[in-house]
Amino acid sequence: MTDPFKSGPDAYAAAKSQLLDAYRFRHAVKDFDPARQVTAADFDFILEAGRLSPSSYGFEPWKFVVVQNPQLRSKIAVHAGGARRQLASASHVLLVLARLPHDMTADSDYISYMLSDVQRLPQEISDMKRRTYDTFLRTGFALQGNERAMFEWACRQTYLALGNMMTAAAMIGIDSCPMEGFVKHEVERVLAEEELLDPDHFGLACMAAFGYRAGEPTEKTRRSVDEVVEWR
Repeated sequence: MTDPFKSGPDAYAAAKSQLLDAYRFRHAVKDFDPARQVTAADFDFILEAGRLSPSSYGFEPWKFVVVQNPQLRSKIAVHAGGARRQLASASHVLLVLARLPHDMTADSDYISYMLSDVQRLPQEISDMKRRTYDTFLRTGFALQGNERAMFEWACRQTYLALGNMMTAAAMIGIDSCPMEGFVKHEVERVLAEEELLDPDHFGLACMAAFGYRAGEPTEKTRRSVDEVVEWR
């Protein structure tokens, strides 16, 4: 990857401009052009942006499920009133799963796997990180023992990956729409029946659609910088 800081001020300015242009381009598209499909290479690029995303302690409490089967999309749409248009028209539909609380405790098999097999930490460092993480769960954010809070915290991690995937898509001219307009337990039931979600380890955090807009969106609106940023 070219480092714009080492490539001179022109490349640095171009990188900044490209990123802001992508944010200006991105809209929550409701209706996609079903005739236009995202290529496999481009969607692999989007997924890689998610895989490389940051997470608290680097524990990656997510799984990405790509749903291309029209019949399965229709089953999901029954319980996803806020996503029916996107499910019917998007090139790609992504379901973002989050780890359940028992997988995210400091002494879980999953955390042990992450420390030893994925992060490949020496035993002494692994033990220290596990203790630090346990303290964070118990007294830092005080999540331990509150299953709802633990799950929502895992979901917040998945949104980092989702945001990066939507930005990556916008960088190459692909539209997206994040979606929460669904009945969580019903969609989870459908996914479990289809063996796409292990209810012992995952819950549904959110969905996202990717493709190409069918028409031009309305003007993007945001509050002014003075309203959202305060300096002291």
